[in-house]
Amino acid sequence: QVQLVESGGGLVQAGGSLRLSCAASGRTLSNYNMGWFRQAPGKEREFVARISRFGGSTVYADSVKGRFTISRDNAKNTLYLQMNSLKPEDTAVYYCAAREFGATADPRDYDYWGQGTQVTVSS
Repeated sequence: QVQLVESGGGLVQAGGSLRLSCAASGRTLSNYNMGWFRQAPGKEREFVARISRFGGSTVYADSVKGRFTISRDNAKNTLYLQMNSLKPEDTAVYYCAAREFGATADPRDYDYWGQGTQVTVSS
């Protein structure tokens, strides 16, 4: 079992940047495919980005493509989401998630979740 803790959220003006981190403990991060998801009030949890175990494959939601970058540093057991050119519609709670076998964009396929970190983008 792996434990995940997100950090780096906060309040930022539109056009600004944030970097989210997801620290893993209990197991080595390289055992897992990782994903970032987000959930805004009244909305279902949606896929943001995913990355394969060793970073060789990344996939992004159309809404963030070209603005967000998912990366991982397995030596530090940490997953990152660099968010640039932030928009008010990016406001949500952001979650990292882990899955041992296979990469997927479906949140129901992930076994381990962090508690989330709030990202608020002002106009």
